Amino acid sequence: MIRVAAVGDIHMGPDTRGVLRPAFDTLPDCADLLLLAGDLTRHGTTDEARVVADEIRGLGVPVVAVLGNHDHHDDRQDEVSELLREAGAHVLEGEATVLSVGDARVGVAGTKGFGGGFVGASAGEFGEPVMKEFVRVSRRCADGLRTALERLAEEDCDVRIALTHYSPVPETLAGEPPEIYPFLGSYLLAEAIDTAGADLAVHGHAHAGSEHGMTTGGVKVRNVAQPVIGRAFHVYHLPLRERVGADARASAG
Repeated sequence: MIRVAAVGDIHMGPDTRGVLRPAFDTLPDCADLLLLAGDLTRHGTTDEARVVADEIRGLGVPVVAVLGNHDHHDDRQDEVSELLREAGAHVLEGEATVLSVGDARVGVAGTKGFGGGFVGASAGEFGEPVMKEFVRVSRRCADGLRTALERLAEEDCDVRIALTHYSPVPETLAGEPPEIYPFLGSYLLAEAIDTAGADLAVHGHAHAGSEHGMTTGGVKVRNVAQPVIGRAFHVYHLPLRERVGADARASAG
């Protein structure tokens, strides 16, 4: 069993320095890794990013993060990512990482994602150039997530997790005004997850949303925005899948 701690939308700044650290210090006792689902800062400044970096430095469990829209606001997302990496986090955008948890291999694929809406009420790649680019950005994020998950499928992982900021399904947005759903997520992310396969999808962004959802293909989706889960992090327990090569290795032995 893999214990996955996750939280998003912590929106840290200089005045919240140290607020989450006491809870994060308990992670080695209750979780095998920590996922950060974006909007880690308020305005994406380097001062705010340093606060987050200090909060996660030397936790004793691996930390994997994606950025959110707030982390892009000051147009310093590369600097924010670098500060988090210097603190030991794996920061993903269309990429994947494989973590060793005891004898298990845990793969995490991540992207910020973007908006666009969901089946029956989604934006199309038509009309003005800015509208086409809106949809193309969402598609590029989804394609990056799919490719990263496919790479993990080749890595013989025991568990595969999709980590995003924007939501892949409308169910975890329940509680938000329906009018803003197109700005909270995209069905393209769910298509990527179902096409490539995952054991869990984790996102944030929807502060007034709901925790539980599922893709059409049956992948569990969890909205871990801190206002939704109401705590420093929530822990999810994932059973280990049988690795593709396990029987072959056993026979060879």
